[in-house]
Amino acid sequence: MQKVLTIAGSDSGGGAGIQADLKTFAARGVFGMSALTAITAQNTVGVQSVFDLPCEIIAQQIDSIMEDIGADAWKTGMLANEAIIKLVAERIKHYKIQLLVVDPVMVAKGGDLLLQPEARNALITELLPLAYVVTPNHHEAQVLTGLTIQTIEDVQRAAVAIQKLGAKNVVVKGGDLPNSSDAIDILFDGQIFSEFRAARIPTKNSHGTGCTFASAIAAELAKGYTVFEAVETAKNYVTQAISMADLMHIGHGHGPLNHFLRQNSHF
Repeated sequence: MQKVLTIAGSDSGGGAGIQADLKTFAARGVFGMSALTAITAQNTVGVQSVFDLPCEIIAQQIDSIMEDIGADAWKTGMLANEAIIKLVAERIKHYKIQLLVVDPVMVAKGGDLLLQPEARNALITELLPLAYVVTPNHHEAQVLTGLTIQTIEDVQRAAVAIQKLGAKNVVVKGGDLPNSSDAIDILFDGQIFSEFRAARIPTKNSHGTGCTFASAIAAELAKGYTVFEAVETAKNYVTQAISMADLMHIGHGHGPLNHFLRQNSHF
């Protein structure tokens, strides 16, 4: 049984964050573990409150897991502040984690900044060089590179620039890319670009898409699949999870994906 650790914030509404990660790990057939960085009070309508956990308890969670169970891959999500980012980077180096998937939770889908400048700089300088895969949305890719992203060519330029920051593989998510009827994700492995395309699905129930995508990639990497195979499977899983989201009718706002899928591929 492959094991994957997620280091991220808790979503009390169950659609994103730690909760989405663990549901995805279960759906992809790996054993999921968690180290919480923050506790949120949120639902499908919005976020009502956030409490960042002390670095000491975050470190203790990570050490408790690694000293007993271990992990084949790690995935990071919301790291909240500069001190937490630096702590997580230090623990990654301490445990010599090779398969690290970084979901750089910096900018919301609507473009709102989620990290202060000091924390963004720490993410870029401390965490990205340790990443095996980094999965920015196009807003985050713009912040990371300073580039304006409007086209697929812009996405490719941004992926190259982010790879130069130290990440081995870059997946720029295109679900919010303007002027496109498809959701197009671009993988750059340092040499070649790979395109993963799916038709946009008209739904308001897409909360947790980024968390789910990165977690699915981490699960497939832990099982021994290549980056291309992992991203391909994650893309298919997320697309199906979005397409079936409206069946659940969760909450009054932007509901979660339907994580309860088990694909035949890569099991």
